[in-house]
Amino acid sequence: MKNRNTTTIFTAILFGLACFALVPGAQAVSPAPDGGYPGGNTAEGQAALLSLTTGGFNTAVGFFSLRSDTTGQFNTALGAGTLLANTADYNTATGAGALLSNSTGSQNTANGTLALFSNTTGESNTAGGITALFNNTTGNQNTAFGASALASNTSGGGNTAIGLIALSTNSTGTANTATGTGALGANTGGNINTAIGSGALFSNMNGSLNVALGGAAGGNLTTGDNNIDIGYNVLGVAGESNTIRIGNTDITTTIIRGISGQTIASGSPVLVAANGQLGTMTSSKRFKDEIQPMDKASEALFSLNPVTFRYKKEIDPVGTSQFGLVAEDVEKVNPDLVVRDENGKVNSVRYDQVNAMLLNEFLKEHRKVETLEATVADLAAELRQVRAQAQEDHSAARVVVSNH
Repeated sequence: MKNRNTTTIFTAILFGLACFALVPGAQAVSPAPDGGYPGGNTAEGQAALLSLTTGGFNTAVGFFSLRSDTTGQFNTALGAGTLLANTADYNTATGAGALLSNSTGSQNTANGTLALFSNTTGESNTAGGITALFNNTTGNQNTAFGASALASNTSGGGNTAIGLIALSTNSTGTANTATGTGALGANTGGNINTAIGSGALFSNMNGSLNVALGGAAGGNLTTGDNNIDIGYNVLGVAGESNTIRIGNTDITTTIIRGISGQTIASGSPVLVAANGQLGTMTSSKRFKDEIQPMDKASEALFSLNPVTFRYKKEIDPVGTSQFGLVAEDVEKVNPDLVVRDENGKVNSVRYDQVNAMLLNEFLKEHRKVETLEATVADLAAELRQVRAQAQEDHSAARVVVSNH
């Protein structure tokens, strides 16, 4: 399909140039273009630099190259139809049809057949490769290297595309960077995206502020914003926003330097969900439903069996002595106290929940102790009263005896 479209474009260009060549005055140039001209101009080829008046230091080599240029300066056109409509300055076109439609756009560089073909007023664009920046008309400061890179861009500016069909469908999106075959290939209006790797952010259409690093990274993102996907085949989820994903499902070990041994004064413990999502636990009632006293639920603790153990050597070669619980045993006591992996298998114990249950049992025992202490205090007071009464009775009895 792509070859058929390219053939159609070539045919149309050749037909247009042939018709142009038959226009009276287009066939007879006086003097005939042959080398150097005044003002530092050089022309070789039929109708090359045909309309030049005061423009200087232009070089036109090829059929109709720089044909319309009158006052433009420092332009270089090499190939049939290159810079055909140009009147501006500082443009360089190499390859048949490169910058053919450019009129007033300046400081453009096109290297490749049909590169920057449709550009009219866009400035400071650089295109290298067949049909690179083909449809660009008014977009500025774009850079495209690779066949069909930024081919559909019309008015988008500040884009960089390196690789076959990189940013090929982008039309109005700005400040995007795509490196790799097909990177940001479906982007149309998304802005400030960065995709590095073959097929990175390939499906993104209107999403902005996304970063993808790795082959096919962010490949499922379509319209979401502010995502970061790092790693081969870290696809992301269509439409999601504000999400960071690092590593694909084949990753088994993660090592991050600069954390171990570094102390911070405050913060929250980080939890890891079975799908790899990181987060912290909140205790605010704003996020809780069905709040009830724990009551007897914590009595499950009395059925737990604390053990000592060592991890297997592939986990801990040193064999450090450990203290804790066996998750499978805990599951039998209370399934809500275990953590499962992504396959649903028991993997760990929710020790933070065990701590809360311990607190509940401690408070219950504490209340019992307070009650017992109050009872003991009452008994002690009564005992003191009894002793005082007994001592008083004993003293009274001695008085009676002494009187007799």
